[in-house]
Amino acid sequence: MPNLDKFDIGILEALQDDARATNVEIAEKVNLSPSPCLRRIRNLEKSGVIRGYRADIDRKEVGLGLTVFVEIKVGQHSKENSDAQQAALIALPEVTGAFLISGTADFLAEVVVEDLSAYERFLTEKLLVMPGISDIRSNFAIRIIKSGAPLKLPRR
Repeated sequence: MPNLDKFDIGILEALQDDARATNVEIAEKVNLSPSPCLRRIRNLEKSGVIRGYRADIDRKEVGLGLTVFVEIKVGQHSKENSDAQQAALIALPEVTGAFLISGTADFLAEVVVEDLSAYERFLTEKLLVMPGISDIRSNFAIRIIKSGAPLKLPRR
């Protein structure tokens, strides 16, 4: 992890607020001139701190009205099984977030689909056929209260 100073943190906060902001606008916000600001942005991208840029799309407006948090438990714990499950979850476009967790399940996946019928198809055709799964529990989001919020970055 690179050593982030107050300028880097300021740049990251500005980009989280508006990733379409120009370099000049960001430089003004963090009190840098445009050239060093752009250099810092490129370094943050190159180091992997900034992984990319994307649009924040309203799920419902594009017909994705159901969010499901799926707890997945594997039958036998091994590095190979864990790696296989992780690769399988990464490959599923319906999975918008996936986590290796502790507790009653091994993985937690956020699944976003059109509706209950679409989730049933996803469950039966994609999740239940994954090898090594011993249990799946689905938790349906009733309403999204907060999602995709900016990170609260540590101050330096």
